[in-house]
Amino acid sequence: MDVRIGRVVKTHGIRGEVVVETTTDDPEGRFAPDTVIEGRQSGRTQSLQVRSVRPHKGRLLLALKEITDRTTAESLRGMEFYAPADDSDEDGYYDHDLEGLRVWHDGTEIGAISGVVETINRSLLEITLTDDGRTVLVPFVDEFIAEVDLEAGTMTITPPEGLLDL
Repeated sequence: MDVRIGRVVKTHGIRGEVVVETTTDDPEGRFAPDTVIEGRQSGRTQSLQVRSVRPHKGRLLLALKEITDRTTAESLRGMEFYAPADDSDEDGYYDHDLEGLRVWHDGTEIGAISGVVETINRSLLEITLTDDGRTVLVPFVDEFIAEVDLEAGTMTITPPEGLLDL
């Protein structure tokens, strides 16, 4: 199974670099020079080789061997990058593992995880509440997550008072 590791948000400069918003906890490894990554966009798939990578304002500037000018780089806008899943980390979860889990709080099912928002510091769980359809963001940190049961399709949360009211 492949996992999404990033997305092209825009071009940078005239030499074909692209700005990538990463969705992986190992951007240095996943986007290391000479690594081949799979790009998917509008139903097409393309293998691309990383020429160089460097951090830039909380994102990555990525140069690909196949892309040498700004015009070609512009055609990659919105492309998502994928890599094979790494099952060696048994303590971690991929976004697709969490999306769709039913969320429980204080013994009551309150909603479901509709998405995962990646930030520089941590992941935020996007939870759509059953009672009013609102979406709330809950940090995916040990202090707020009591249990994740992938087999049962549930997550039990213990957010601080008022967080679900925001």
